[in-house]
Amino acid sequence: MKTQIKNLSYGTGLAKVCVLAAFCLSVCNVMAQDTKAVAQKDTTVKAAPATADSTAAAPVKKKKSYVKDTFDGSYIIDNQTVMVAIKGTFEFDIQHRFGTVNNGFTDLFGIFAGATMKLGFNYVPVKNLQIGFDATNENMLVDLNLKYAILKQTKSGSMPVSVTFFGNAVMDTRKKDATTVFVTTGDRFSYFDEIIIARKFSDNVSIQVAPSVSHFNDLLGYIDPNTNQVRPILKNDNFSISASGKFKISDGMSLIANYDQPLTQNPANNPHPNLSFGIEMRTSGHDFEVFFGNYSSLMPQNNNVYNQNDYKKGEFLIGFNISRLWNF
Repeated sequence: MKTQIKNLSYGTGLAKVCVLAAFCLSVCNVMAQDTKAVAQKDTTVKAAPATADSTAAAPVKKKKSYVKDTFDGSYIIDNQTVMVAIKGTFEFDIQHRFGTVNNGFTDLFGIFAGATMKLGFNYVPVKNLQIGFDATNENMLVDLNLKYAILKQTKSGSMPVSVTFFGNAVMDTRKKDATTVFVTTGDRFSYFDEIIIARKFSDNVSIQVAPSVSHFNDLLGYIDPNTNQVRPILKNDNFSISASGKFKISDGMSLIANYDQPLTQNPANNPHPNLSFGIEMRTSGHDFEVFFGNYSSLMPQNNNVYNQNDYKKGEFLIGFNISRLWNF
């Protein structure tokens, strides 16, 4: 009996140990689960403000990055480029066209012939807007002009081209005499408007096209002998299109080319197209172009309506453009 009791006591003690161990394991397991639950709860609680913060502080929209230096200056031979300088830029332009080269050494390929010159002044008072004034010895013409960058090509490709508007109003300031056809002040005015569309394809190649319209308030006519009525020689409105390109051959130097095609068919004296090519040299503040071309005027509407130099007959002339820029 004692032995049984002793054995029972021993068994009871072992059972107690087993029960105690099982209880401890259960407690530990519960504590672990509680800890895990608390951790999950804490994580959930902490994650909520983070989500709220993320919603409140939305990602900052990236600023658009625009393509630079599609062309090196405001001009490419006889045409405006798509470029508008930065705000506060003042520009001074000198343009010169010699006579045609047809006479060879007689007038030193047109250098000794009568030349056309123009001085121009441009300023950019606000972003993307340029205003200017020009004066030329050709019929004592003066003009006011405006240039505005409507769209700009982006580096991301979201805007594949640059688009700029250019327009001018030209006044013939000659005295009224037998050589002029002015009846009213309005007869002295002509206008030119164009949309320039350009794309920079690489660091070396840029191309632009520009449809345009030229308007003259007053043009010469003739009296029809059959009807005794005045008939126009040229239409008041003339449409044209130009294409220009630049190929960079080194830092500061590029090959440039241009083609202008009149589109309007007039009763007589239709203008010839212009084919021109040359070299452009650029420094930080200067842009210089020297070239051969057919256009002799320095006002775009005069070229697009009156040009009679035919490149098929070799009626080219030497010309140059010089631009100097200052920033204020």
